[in-house]
Amino acid sequence: MAIAATMNGTPVSSRLKKILVSKVFLRGSMAIIGFFLCWQAGSMGVLPFMHAIPTPVEVFTVFWEFLHLPKYWQSWMDSFLRVAYGFIAAQIIGIPVGLGMGWNRNFKDLTYPLFELMRPIPPLAWVPVSILFWPTNETSIAFITFIGAFFTIVLNVLGGVSAIPKELVNAAISFGASPKQIFWRVVLPATIPSIATGMMVGIGITWNVVIAAEMIAGNTGLGRMTWEAYLASHTSGIIVGMVSIGVAGFVSSMAVKLISDWLMPWKKIF
Repeated sequence: MAIAATMNGTPVSSRLKKILVSKVFLRGSMAIIGFFLCWQAGSMGVLPFMHAIPTPVEVFTVFWEFLHLPKYWQSWMDSFLRVAYGFIAAQIIGIPVGLGMGWNRNFKDLTYPLFELMRPIPPLAWVPVSILFWPTNETSIAFITFIGAFFTIVLNVLGGVSAIPKELVNAAISFGASPKQIFWRVVLPATIPSIATGMMVGIGITWNVVIAAEMIAGNTGLGRMTWEAYLASHTSGIIVGMVSIGVAGFVSSMAVKLISDWLMPWKKIF
C-alpha cells in the first residue's frame, strides 16, 4: 500500500487543498485575474494612456522566447550574485555595528555622527566614486548594493537595542550577570526581531539599487537587460524584464523570510 506523503504529520494533498480553498488564496487569485483583465482592456484601447502597452498574450509570447535564451538566465545569475554579495556583506558588517552603537555609548558617540552624515546620500550617488575606487564593475555594483542595505540594517538593529526595556537589563544585573552574559542572553535575543525586520527591508532596497546600478554601470544582469530592451524600443522586453525583477525580488524575500522564521521559532507557537 502506498504511503501518502506527509508534511508535519499532515498529508501534502490535504494541505494543498486547504490552501487552494482558503479565502487568502481566492482573494489573491481574484486580484491577479483582475489585474490582467485591466491590462488587457487597457492595451485594447479602453484606457487611452495604455494604448502603447502590449497585451498580456504578447508579453507572454516574448517571455517564452526569453526563457530559451542562455543570456536571460545568465542575467538572473549575475543579478542574484550581486544582490547576495552586497546583502550578506551588509548583514556581516551592519549587525555588529548596530549592536555596538546600541550597547556601547562610547562607540555610538564615535560612529553615529559619521553614520548620520553618510546615511542621507542615495546609494546611486555612490556610483561614480565606486567606479573609480573599485577595480572592476562587478565589485563596484556589489559595493553599491552593500550601501543600499547597510544603513537600513544598522538603523533597525540600533532601534531594536534601544527599545529593550531597562527592567530586563536591571534584572539580569541584579542576578549577578556579567556584561558579556547580558549582551549574549538578553540584548542579542531581544534584538532578533529588529534584525529580521532590517533583513526584510534591506533585501528589497538591495534589489532596487542593484537594478539601477546595472542600468548605469553594468554589462549584464536583469537591470541591464531591461535597459537594453528600452534602448531597442522593445516594449514587451521591458515588461518581461520588470516581471523578472519582481519575481527575483519575491524569491529573495521568501528566502529571507525563511531565515527570519528560523531565527524566531517562537513565532510558530504564538
